[in-house]
Order: sequence, then C-alpha cells, then structure tokens
Amino acid sequence: MRLFKDAKYDFIGPRRRAYILSASLVAVGIVAMVVNFATMGSWLRYGVDFTGGTLVQVRVAEGVTDGMLRNALGGAQAPAITRFGSDSEFLIRTELEEGVAAEEVGQRVRAQLEASPEIGAVEVSRSEFVSAKIGSELGARAATAILISFFLTLVYLGFRFEVRFGWAAIVATAHDLLVTLGFLALFRVEISLSTVAAVLTVIGYSLNDTIIVFDRIRENLSKKGARRENPVELINRSINEVIPRTVLTSGTTLAVLTALLILGGAVIRDFTIVLILGIVVGTYSSIFVAAPALLEIQRRWGTKEEAQRKKELKRPRGKEAVSV
Repeated sequence: MRLFKDAKYDFIGPRRRAYILSASLVAVGIVAMVVNFATMGSWLRYGVDFTGGTLVQVRVAEGVTDGMLRNALGGAQAPAITRFGSDSEFLIRTELEEGVAAEEVGQRVRAQLEASPEIGAVEVSRSEFVSAKIGSELGARAATAILISFFLTLVYLGFRFEVRFGWAAIVATAHDLLVTLGFLALFRVEISLSTVAAVLTVIGYSLNDTIIVFDRIRENLSKKGARRENPVELINRSINEVIPRTVLTSGTTLAVLTALLILGGAVIRDFTIVLILGIVVGTYSSIFVAAPALLEIQRRWGTKEEAQRKKELKRPRGKEAVSV
C-alpha cells in the first residue's frame, strides 16, 4: 500500500497515552454498567432472549414501516420490533408478564396496532412464550467459550511463539471485550442472540489481528542479531511492516459493515454496530495494547532466552555444591 510504504511511525513511544485512553474507555464502560445496575437492576439491557417474554409475529399492509408500528406501541417505550421475512411481516418482542397467556399478549398488541389510523388491519401469525432459560444457558455458554478461547490462545501462542505472547494477546482481547461491553452498557444496546454472536466474532477478529502483528515480531526476532536490538525499535519496525495489511483488511471489512448498517435494515443493525465497534477497537488494541503489553511483560519477566541463560548459570553452582 503506497501510503504506508516504508512507514516508520513510532507506535510504542506514545504508549502511555494509549494506556490512558484505554483505561478511560474501560472506566466509562464500568461506570455505565454501575448506573444501569442502579437504575435497571442489571449491568446490561438484556432482551427477551435473556429475560423471557412473548414473541408476536404480525402481518400488516404494504407500506407500513417499523417506525409506524413503534409509534403505535408507545414510541420510545415500544418493545423491540424487527422486520421478519417479507416487508410486511414484523416480529415484536414484549417483556415477560406473569400470569398472562401469549395469545392474550398477541391480541393486545394487535388491538394497539389497529387503533393507529396509519396501520389498518393487522394479522397475528403467531404468539409464543420465550423462556429466559434459553438465554441464560446461551450466556453461560458464551462466557465458557470466551474462557476456552483464552486458554487455547495461551496454549497455542506459548507453543508456537512464547508464553509471553499468549499473555499479551489475552490482555488485548480482554481489553476489547471490556470496551465493547462498556459501549453496550453506555448506549443501552439490547443484548440479544445476535449481539452475543457479534461479541464472539469481535473476539475472534481481535485475536487474529493480534496474532498477525505477533507473527511479524517473531519473524524479526529470529533474524541474525535481532535479539540484541532495542525491543522498542524491533516492535515498531514489525508493526510498520504489517500496517498496510492491517489497514487494508480493517478498511475493507469496515466498508462492508457500513454498507450493511445502511442497507441491512433494523434486523441486523445492532449486530452490525457491535461488529464495527469491534473492528475499530480490535485494530487499535493489536497495535497500541497487545504490542506494548508484550514489551511490558518482557521487561518485567524477561524473554525465554534470558530465563534459559539464568537456568544455565545456576546449574554449575549446583553441581559444585554436590561434589563438595
């Protein structure tokens, strides 16, 4: 990529500014979660998939939009409405009501919609209760999947690279996860099955982007004399070498997601927004979080070679003590 040909940007030098930015983003997210817990009783705004409720599928006349339905059902306080199937079918997710049958909820929604002069006749295709158990099980499985991904990342990078690469990748991925959850809490994005899928996708993308940067660092470390090079300069050089690929990959992905955000409709809007945020945060963290974390881990605990040299230095003294 001509713009970044022979790039020599200093990414590691201003890393403390990146630390402040990352800490601020995480802090804002944590504050938003605390505020949500105090005002809503939960850290995030869980949807019907997690809290339980009633799904009402309705068929309306041609030309009726989800905005019209939302106005008829309470405007800003309306339940979640998404287009389902054809342009004239919508899925309405209402909150759980104790002791009220799903059919009764469906008829109530139908009456509210038909009371609006701009909607007209409404046909209820189905009304069914959704148990919160499904959502809670999915949430538990998602958390388990994240922990397993962390463990496998540590094992893979420890085996293929060095263990310090694995810890740095986990730090960057945890950073992305916290920032993404903070965004969801701050803007009270409804947590649905598609939102969970988007968060898991973001984790995968972030790990992939981080490993690409780490792979170039490992390649440069294997070159002659690289171990004696200043680690800041080596990491900077490695990031600059992969920056064209990173920009192209992230740019094309963001272009596709932006098109989906504009043209995809309300059904995948939250999913797309989370993915866009995740791509931006994942790209940022692979450069300004993962690489500096690797440097800090190396300075604090040393490299594999340094640990090996310390072990070899201790070995002769141990043999002499035995012989005496």
